[in-house]
Amino acid sequence: MAGSAHGHTPAAWTGVIISFIGFCIAGVFMVAANQPGFWAGVGVIVLGGIVGGAMKVAGLGMPKETAAVAAAREAATVSARARA
Repeated sequence: MAGSAHGHTPAAWTGVIISFIGFCIAGVFMVAANQPGFWAGVGVIVLGGIVGGAMKVAGLGMPKETAAVAAAREAATVSARARA
């Protein structure tokens, strides 16, 4: 995954950070047996997905792959396998 830069975008990081905060909120309120707080945390988790998706649509996500990029990746893969 690191070779393809999967998830290394502002949209991905923002969505994951917001969702992580939501999981923390939901976890604290679940242990405290506070249902409204738990559901607020779940709402923050959903908000993280919405924000990440909106940022991707706004152009801050992974760009679409072109034929040239796919061909270059395939050539690099063949070259690496030939050396091994």
